[in-house]
Amino acid sequence: MINRELIRIKIVQLTYAYYQNGNRNMDNAEKELLFSLSKAYDLYNYLLDLIVAVTRVARKHIEVATARAQREGTELPSQKFAYNKFAVQLEENKMLNGFIEEQKQMWDDNAEFVRKLYAQIEQSETYENYMADTEDSYEADREVWRKLYKQLIQENEDLDTLLEEKSLYWNDDKEVVDTFVLKTIKRFDPKNKAKQELLPEYKDEEDKDFARKLFRATILNADTYQHYMSETSRNWDFSRLAYMDVVIMQIAIAEMMTFPNIPVSVTINEYVDLAKLYSTHKSGGYINGMLDSIARHLIQTGKLMKVMDTPKPKKASVDSKKPVENKKETEENDNKEETNQ
Repeated sequence: MINRELIRIKIVQLTYAYYQNGNRNMDNAEKELLFSLSKAYDLYNYLLDLIVAVTRVARKHIEVATARAQREGTELPSQKFAYNKFAVQLEENKMLNGFIEEQKQMWDDNAEFVRKLYAQIEQSETYENYMADTEDSYEADREVWRKLYKQLIQENEDLDTLLEEKSLYWNDDKEVVDTFVLKTIKRFDPKNKAKQELLPEYKDEEDKDFARKLFRATILNADTYQHYMSETSRNWDFSRLAYMDVVIMQIAIAEMMTFPNIPVSVTINEYVDLAKLYSTHKSGGYINGMLDSIARHLIQTGKLMKVMDTPKPKKASVDSKKPVENKKETEENDNKEETNQ
């Protein structure tokens, strides 16, 4: 589940924190990085368990409504949502239950939030359409939860506040983790029953090594990488740069130099996106141009053994400021195994 996008985000955050912290201990910083990534996996399981918690609240409501209907001799309420086939399978999932037992991550302490979320679900058009539909299939049950998650859990300010109170590590994790929860919902197959596999913490040891190697290279070779920056742009005044820009470029250079199988254009695009997210509004375009120049300089001087396309003739000033941006989609697809597992 922990992919390279999330790893890059965490390394940007923790590299910045490392330099702001007076006590710079590399080993402790690396432990903090791996712990921070493990907390993202905790969040993944915690959000899956939210579906189970809502389902249990729905059952309590059904029990009360059923007892009332029996007393009054009225029609019994539908149990369709309370015993949604996908939710039942998730509730019985061995991996999720094992994690909850180990971590003690339960929603009992936030029962009021879960009840409020269930009330929002009951009032939603998606719920109404689902309950009115005569189709009774696993696929429909799974799909309604995919829709409800996107509509009421993925964008939920109350949930964001609750998660922030539970862990400061989750402040920036949820947006990425939501995509993996939705992917997991889509992958569920009734044939697998309780043995349905959830996403593993890491796809393989290679991604975990990617995190360690990139972080260590960034910190241990900081002087060398900053020299490359100044060597490429001799009129560059570091004091006028946002400090985060320097950190992001330092990490990008570390990735270029440390991982021969990741194309330069992919690396540049990843860190341009992070600059737009974490630095100033001008940082994305500036870092795009600077990293392109730095990479070409390193290749020309034999320090970087990679290949870059020859720049196209300048057609307009706007195009000339974006030497690699338009190549992202093609090269990311070609190198999906290397960059986005």
